[in-house]
Amino acid sequence: MRSNTDGPITLRSIAPSVFLPALVYEIGNGAIAPVIALTALDLGASPGTAGFMLALLGVGQILGDVPAARLADRIGDRHAMVLAAGVAVVCLLGCLLAGSLLVLGPALLVIGAANSTFYLARQSYLTEVAPVTLRARAMSTLGGSHRIGLFLGPFVGAAAIGLLGLRGAYVVAMVAATSAAVLLLVVHDVETSGARPVRGGVSPREMLSRYRALFATLGLAVLAVGAVRAARQTVLPLWGDHLGLGPGQTSLVFGIASAVDMALFYPAGKVMDRYGRLAVALPSMLILGGAMMAIPLTHGVVTLTVVAMIMSFGNGIGSGIMMTLGADTAPADARTQFLAVWRLFSDSGNAAGPVVVSVVALFSTLAAGIVAIGSVGLLAAVALGIWVPRWSPYATPRSTREHRAAG
Repeated sequence: MRSNTDGPITLRSIAPSVFLPALVYEIGNGAIAPVIALTALDLGASPGTAGFMLALLGVGQILGDVPAARLADRIGDRHAMVLAAGVAVVCLLGCLLAGSLLVLGPALLVIGAANSTFYLARQSYLTEVAPVTLRARAMSTLGGSHRIGLFLGPFVGAAAIGLLGLRGAYVVAMVAATSAAVLLLVVHDVETSGARPVRGGVSPREMLSRYRALFATLGLAVLAVGAVRAARQTVLPLWGDHLGLGPGQTSLVFGIASAVDMALFYPAGKVMDRYGRLAVALPSMLILGGAMMAIPLTHGVVTLTVVAMIMSFGNGIGSGIMMTLGADTAPADARTQFLAVWRLFSDSGNAAGPVVVSVVALFSTLAAGIVAIGSVGLLAAVALGIWVPRWSPYATPRSTREHRAAG
């Protein structure tokens, strides 16, 4: 349900309906992230199979991107999110009660698809209602909501595990998904008084054909960005283990780095709105890729923490950049389907990043794998520098001023 408003839309006005449900929902994902592999091991999986179980979340998200657009167009963004949260609760219950990998695996796959629906529907709505002058701040704040939820989730999950055992984390996730659904039902969306654009009617195949030049250029840059960002979560614990750090020390490094990441989402959006998308996109990828390539030079917990903080600074200043570019380039008459394909590129990059590290490390060394994925970040910066000005009208300060002046 939506409530119309004749006044200007602000971050404060959309916070209860957009940012709060996203934060609450993501607490659940943060709670289960550390225990999925442990649950699989508890069910008799090998370490490799346990890693595959964790990867099923990402696979499900990729598989769910395009169907999520069809669902959101058919029943609306809010109803799609409520349905996704409900499906997630059922599958989380399956994880809680799972007695074998044959139950755990499919449940995780469907949870990934539900996550895809939840994320896409909220991004589509925010793209629709946020004014251009506020777009980057809105998207970066949505990204910040996800980051905060993922940061808080493991702590809440740890408390539940202390009370209920390992699978208590799934109880936290069930409560979080249910609470997000209740918020969506109770707190109304807001929208401008103007007519909403017609949605639906365009197939993913047609969307890829219509915008093949965009997806073949900027889309590949988005894929590269996703790969580097996802690999950041993989290379830190792997190199920490290589240095002989214990789980507690590695967790401390993660926590400090995550705090840096979370602190930067609003400044990132403000810079993008004022100075254009490249003002954030280029330094984000250059810093993240360069710092990642420096990880093999670290030799202890202090140096690894410093490099991890620099990586998180680069990642943090890029908060919301991919969603913002998607909003800049999405056609009004087929926005949800476009964003679904856009997210398909991003999610595919998320899945590919850790694979690149693993494959290179398998045939060479872990250090070589880390340097390889870090170099992808530098290539992503080059690609963004070339293609963002072509496709986004808000790429640079000059183009941003010109398009705003034109209305």
